[in-house]
Amino acid sequence: MRGSAQLGAGDAAKRYDVFHTDCPARDMVDHVTSRWGIWVLISLRSKDLRFYELRESIQGISEKMLAQTLRALVRDEVVWRAVEPTTPPQVTYGLTEFGRHISEPLVELFDRITRHLPPPGAAGAG
Repeated sequence: MRGSAQLGAGDAAKRYDVFHTDCPARDMVDHVTSRWGIWVLISLRSKDLRFYELRESIQGISEKMLAQTLRALVRDEVVWRAVEPTTPPQVTYGLTEFGRHISEPLVELFDRITRHLPPPGAAGAG
């Protein structure tokens, strides 16, 4: 990880400018909040998963998009990747400590949304 976008008040001069297109923190925010990045973080919040388990847990994602999303999140040190040298190789993914920390607000957001929606099957429910 290249640094933190959140610094103390005394570190204001060192704060990343996330509104600037060249800011590394902006790239990380883009990866975490991408269409599939959010779902990967939510899927990994409770346990480590293998690639195929992740693909099955996130309906609608292609293998290509999952691989690209995971590559970016691993590069940003939000997700870790472990390869067991078997035939075929078994690849497992999980959240780093930083990944767990930044996924907490996403879990809270999803909880708030689902508490607000009417129960499944109720009139107007989707």
